[in-house]
Parts: sequence; structure tokens; C-alpha cells
Amino acid sequence: MKTDTRPLTINSLEAKGKSRTSYFYKYWQLYCMVAPGVLFFLLFKYVPIMGSVIAFQDYNIYKGITGSEFVGFKHFLTLFTYPEFTRILSNTILISIYQLIFGFPAPIILALLLNEVRKMWFKRTVQTIVYLPHFLSWVIVGGLVINVLSPNYGIINDLLEYLGFTRIFFMQQPEYFRSIVVASGIWKEVGWNTIIYLAALASINPELYEAADVDGAGRLRKIVSITIPSLLPTIMILFLLRIGNLLELGFEQIYMLLNPLVAEKGQILDTYIYSIGLLGGQFSYTTAIGIFKSVVGLILILGFNQISKRVTGQTLY
Repeated sequence: MKTDTRPLTINSLEAKGKSRTSYFYKYWQLYCMVAPGVLFFLLFKYVPIMGSVIAFQDYNIYKGITGSEFVGFKHFLTLFTYPEFTRILSNTILISIYQLIFGFPAPIILALLLNEVRKMWFKRTVQTIVYLPHFLSWVIVGGLVINVLSPNYGIINDLLEYLGFTRIFFMQQPEYFRSIVVASGIWKEVGWNTIIYLAALASINPELYEAADVDGAGRLRKIVSITIPSLLPTIMILFLLRIGNLLELGFEQIYMLLNPLVAEKGQILDTYIYSIGLLGGQFSYTTAIGIFKSVVGLILILGFNQISKRVTGQTLY
């Protein structure tokens, strides 16, 4: 004997609707807390994506998106045939790789060192000192770097002269620029990034260390066998996020340190977009560059996510 399940389905849907409504009213405070963040991403992250269509137009600010002429992949072809594009792209990739090699492990090493400190007053003092540079703008940090490396009154050149070496024009010689960018970035952000790893270290079960003490393991052995494996999931997630931003170096740092004498080694995609986009008014062309960066970032994060899944079992999704 067949029974009609339609009323039951309608009733179940109505029950689900009522349960969701009651759930919303029950936790309305939490929804109010989440709403500003959701609105931020909608207004400043998702809505601007619709403007990417101008990469396929000869965009005219007076005609707007609807009135500008569609030109297909014209601006992408211009990008890839531009004689200086290869140099600018290689500068971006090289600086990003240097930051990945030297900058990414720095907070991990600092967190491991701080985790071994037993004097809490010393540990907190060091943490405070290394955190402070993060709160300085790149305008201030750039000025500090230029003054410290100044050939006339910089402390580095004073030290070199004291040791019997000649003074070096660091900010005017292209071969030093990438090292300066990487070193200043580490100095500014290493303390702040250490917070994440210290939080991960605090979540490690202390019974693991107690068992290692019973087995007679030393500090180095405990770091290798317990601490680093416990940090590996956090390390891999942050590494994947960093790989996805390989072409995103940050405009402020490079712009504050860049000058015409080092532009050969220091001009990157972000500064190039600023010079020809905002100053030159080539909005469609620079939007094409932005889409290119996003596609490269997406390919990298998808590829490395699969590699991480097979090698370590850790993934972003």
C-alpha cells in the first residue's frame, strides 16, 4: 500500500525553516558580531571582482564599464610581449623566493628558541621587543633602514670604517637591494609571526615531554621528535598560504626602499602597477596584470595543496 509522502516533506521543510529562525533568534548576538566581517568581505573583496571585466576592455572612466569597448585579450598580449615584463616578473619571483627561504623559517626558529626559555621575565621581555617593529609603518621602517645604511652617518658604515673597510653605498647599489628588502622584512615581522607558532607550541600535550624525560631524551631530541612534528600542521598551512601569495610582495616596503639606481633589481609587479596604473591611467592593462597574479597564485596554491596532501596529509581544504 503506497502512502503519500508529500505532506510529510512539506512539514519537514517548514520544521527546518522554523528551527533555523529560532536558531537565529537564539544566537542573534553572534550573528551581529559576524556581520561586520561578512560585509567587509562582500564590499571590499567580492564586489570589486566584478570590476575585473575592464581587463578585457579599453576602459574609459567617462564611459564606464558598460560604455567601454571590449577588446578581448589585447591587454594580456601586451603584457606578455612587453620587453621589460620578464625582468619585472623575475624580480618579483626572486625576492619572494628569498623571503620564503630566509623569512619563513625565521619565526619558527624564534618560537622554538623562546619555547626553551625558562625565565618568564626574560621570555616576555624578548617577545615584547621583537613584536614592536610590526606596529611601525613601512614609512618609518624605510626611513630607519635608509639612515642605518647611509654612507655618511649610518651605523653600518661607521662600523665598516672602524674595522678598516671602505664605506659602501648600500641603497645605491642594485646587488644589495634584495638582501636589504629581505632583512628589513624579517626584522619587522618575525616577532609578530612568532605568535602563531607559540600558540601552537602551547597546545602540545606536556605528557609527551614528560615521557621523553623518562626515556632520558635531551632538549634537542625533544625538539626534533616532539616539538617540530607537532608544529608541522601549522607550518604546512602557513606555507600553503604563503605560496598562494608568491607574487604579492607588498607595495609599501618596496616603494619606500626603491630608487632609480636600484630599479633594475627592485622593480616588481606591485610598483609597476602603481606607476603605470594609478600614475599612468592604464587601468585595463594593470587589471590584466592583477588577474595574471591571481591566476598564478590559484595554480600554485592548488598544486602545492595536492603535494602537501600526498606528502604530509595536511591540506587547506
